[in-house]
Amino acid sequence: MQDNPLRRWLNHLIKKKGQAVLVKALGKRDRRRVLRHFLALDRDDRLLRFGTVLPDGQVEAYVAKLDFAKDIVFGVYNGRFQLVGVGHLAFTSREAHPDSIHYTDKEKVAEFGVSVSRSARGQGVGTRLFERAAIHCRNSDVDTLYMQCLSSNRTMMHIAKKAGMEIRREYGEADAHLHLPPPSPGSVLAEALEEQFAKIDYTVKANARAAIKWFRPKR
Repeated sequence: MQDNPLRRWLNHLIKKKGQAVLVKALGKRDRRRVLRHFLALDRDDRLLRFGTVLPDGQVEAYVAKLDFAKDIVFGVYNGRFQLVGVGHLAFTSREAHPDSIHYTDKEKVAEFGVSVSRSARGQGVGTRLFERAAIHCRNSDVDTLYMQCLSSNRTMMHIAKKAGMEIRREYGEADAHLHLPPPSPGSVLAEALEEQFAKIDYTVKANARAAIKWFRPKR
């Protein structure tokens, strides 16, 4: 299959029109909304996202330690300016995955985790977050992307299979990896365009939210 990330992204934008899922890189100012997103996950969803049922206090500690400069956090906002999808892309040394010596000679590999609010399920949010993470890895000269999750996590398994990841199951857990091609002019342009579109979408939704609050009758 011909590698054309720019065409794939443009096709997604055209087909979905006003309902396109736009993925934006998040920063420190989004930390509060990231926390709100994770705290809204129920027991089962926390188990699928973190591999264990984290209590609120540990979720708060996890979000407080997010390093937006070192790692990359992506998000999807809905029409009501609510964060409904979060993807965390963490870069680690190759030694963190001993089997990676068979797949790459790069110094770094990447790990990806994703969560989607129940209100946004079935809209391709998880897939789009993964695609954005994969293209960012390509453009950062990282050619191996890992996902670790419970084998019962059907959403993650679907994303992994759809992406053509090699999946290994063991003791109820699944470890999947994807070998990525090197960056191309198309992959660089696709990521830059998506980030610009997502920033515009973010600004429009933020201003609309502020306007609603401003004009809402005071009680």
